[in-house]
Amino acid sequence: MSRFRVRPLTALIAAVLSAPAAHAESLGTVEVEATPIDLPTMKVERGAVIAPSPSSDAGEALRAVPGVSGSRMGGHGIDPVIRGQTQTQLNILLDGAYVHGGCPNRMDPPTAYAPIETFDKVTIIKGSQTVRYGGGGSGGTVLLEREGKPLSAGETLRGKVGAGYRGNSDTKDGFADLTVGNETSWVRGIATAKDADNYKDGDGVEVRSAYAEKALNLQGGFINDATRIDVGIDLSRSDDILFAGAGMDSPQADADTYRLRVRHDAEVGPFAAIDADISVAEVTHVMDNYTLRNQTGTRMRAPSTSDTVSGRLSGDIAVGESIWTVGVDFQNNEREADRYNDTANNKNSVLWPGVEIDQSGVFAELDMPMGERDVFKAGVRYDRVEASASRAGEKPAMLAPNTLYTMYYGTTARDVSEDNVGGFLRYEKGLDSVPGIAWVGLSRSVRTADATERYMASNGAAASRWIGNPNIDPEQHHQIEVGLDIDWGDVAVNGAVYYNDVSDYILRDAAHGQTGILLNDNATIYRNVDAELYGYEIGGALRFDANWSMKGSLAYVHATNTSDNRAIAQTPPLEGTVNLDYATTGWSVGTQLRVADKQTRVDDDVTTGSGLDVGQTAGYWVFDVYGTVAPTKTSQVRFGVDNLFDEAYANHLNRSNSFDPTQVQVNEPGRSVWARFNWSF
Repeated sequence: MSRFRVRPLTALIAAVLSAPAAHAESLGTVEVEATPIDLPTMKVERGAVIAPSPSSDAGEALRAVPGVSGSRMGGHGIDPVIRGQTQTQLNILLDGAYVHGGCPNRMDPPTAYAPIETFDKVTIIKGSQTVRYGGGGSGGTVLLEREGKPLSAGETLRGKVGAGYRGNSDTKDGFADLTVGNETSWVRGIATAKDADNYKDGDGVEVRSAYAEKALNLQGGFINDATRIDVGIDLSRSDDILFAGAGMDSPQADADTYRLRVRHDAEVGPFAAIDADISVAEVTHVMDNYTLRNQTGTRMRAPSTSDTVSGRLSGDIAVGESIWTVGVDFQNNEREADRYNDTANNKNSVLWPGVEIDQSGVFAELDMPMGERDVFKAGVRYDRVEASASRAGEKPAMLAPNTLYTMYYGTTARDVSEDNVGGFLRYEKGLDSVPGIAWVGLSRSVRTADATERYMASNGAAASRWIGNPNIDPEQHHQIEVGLDIDWGDVAVNGAVYYNDVSDYILRDAAHGQTGILLNDNATIYRNVDAELYGYEIGGALRFDANWSMKGSLAYVHATNTSDNRAIAQTPPLEGTVNLDYATTGWSVGTQLRVADKQTRVDDDVTTGSGLDVGQTAGYWVFDVYGTVAPTKTSQVRFGVDNLFDEAYANHLNRSNSFDPTQVQVNEPGRSVWARFNWSF
């Protein structure tokens, strides 16, 4: 097993840190490192894994990164949270494509369609430190990428296969990754399959968390001199997904994604290189309360679709030693969702009433060396946003969306346009007294409201209504970040602090007759408030000798609705990890301690606040053990026990029950024995 070291990168921008636990699942040389050139980023390269133990999807794997949390509703579809920000406060791209989930209650965030073991590289950029990947992204950007590679001379086939098993939940999974071709063209196919039953928590209570998933990724590539063309197709099928934290389950969640990318690494006019890509993502989702559970009351069903077309054209311009990257990008998302009362055989609500959101952007980013070790970076982007809801006047069995908007906000759905400007400044300075670097960054990012925040129209009893706000303004985040990364070789420390002042924060709240809210009936509504978020992330690594090493991390975020002087719901508590590892030729073993402090800053009273927190959450500590054995140079067995002492605990974050005011906090798995085998050829 190769030496693992995570260097922070995040400074205010989130400095990451010696990431807890990235153990190699390797096929050869494995590296997990935060590249010093890109301090705000943590990169996990091909052949490595983020977390010691297997994950249900990318969202669960990302929780192993310091400063990254996730909310659980079941065994699948963990929704990532970075620095207390989530959903469209994060830009998440799968092979360059935006994939927006089809469930209004986010049973299927983008990472639910990303089997982590099929990606060659995961890049986590915390905070607003780039303008290349779309508007917003105030919490961060996550890039999950696969990259086909031409074969070497004389090589006609390259591949790897693997399989795994987890005892708690009886999860079985396998994958195959095969590439055929030659030095200039290739075809790569990746197939995965997972099947999981319900798991038991530390008290031995069964938690609804079963799911079945299969996915196929096909890629083709061609290189001709300086030009490279890549095409790809992703087909993801998830079935019978159970959710303990929701009043519904999902019998179907499908996503089909098509991609084309062209790169030209030669001069074209003023450009040293040009990169163009376009993608189409089509998501179909169904949730109901009777297919996968006994239902003696009203039978409800909510089919939905989310189709996204996105693309980017950019080029690099060299000016002396500086590099300018300039480009244009666009994103069009169309969402439809209805809810049916199948007992009464009628349409209950038009949840997403033909919502369409167009975002078109222009950006420029500068990377300028300042002497031998210092770097100045800057970026600016302008986004034009247009939003509409074509079916807002449609009347189902109950109230039309426009009627609901009028009841709560005094308006109907209208075509909306926004002109948003964001950017950042960053200075990285090499230190003279110690081997390291310090940095400071300033940024402004503007995030437009998503389809749910602007146009959701779920009707029912007053306290169960969920109504988007057509008048909502975009969030404006203004952040300052300061960080330090020092590496003496056998000892490394890093840290970062950040402060984020937010104007027009889009708050999911309960209707209490606040300014701009016409009713006081505890319905779920959205409104703009002022907010502040601040926190820190620190990490360290210590190598005792050639075999023994230790690493640790600590992350904290504090989020406040300053307009009302109350905590913002769903903010993670102080969290940390400590890893102790022993590695020698052919095998390794390690331990990980995961800890979280209690969370007392909550918004759990629906009569005075949002009620989106279940309540205060107790702290916990959980102990894991893991190891690897490499029988040959091309094979590896990973094994371990998560939650060795069978602790009963839950992460603080939860999601609201589907279309009713109940909040449900789902316990994490109890003791889980697992093993995985991988072989490359």
